[in-house]
Amino acid sequence: MSENPTDEEIEKLREKKLERLKEQQEGGAGDEARETQRQQAEAQKKALLRKSLTDSARQRLNSVKMSKPEFAEQVEQQVVALAQSGRIQGQIDEEQMKSLLQELQPDQQEFNIKRR
Repeated sequence: MSENPTDEEIEKLREKKLERLKEQQEGGAGDEARETQRQQAEAQKKALLRKSLTDSARQRLNSVKMSKPEFAEQVEQQVVALAQSGRIQGQIDEEQMKSLLQELQPDQQEFNIKRR
């Protein structure tokens, strides 16, 4: 290119820049759509959990979520799957939640410390 770009060269550069901006906007729109879809799925999951769990069971699950968020997410997915398959009659109460947590919890080793 010469020192002073011609009008034609300037126009080509503008077109390229405009195309890049359009591509970036389209990519951003895809991210927004995915985020919206994720939020909708989360709202549906919360509504299903609210419908399937009693208040005491929900409180217990929230307590677990504070200490072990990954495990609580696994329990929530299990409850949602049970509810969607129709295997829950009524609501899950606190005792049923305790047994579900016990079933899903990986085997823990026990440490017995004996003092002499």
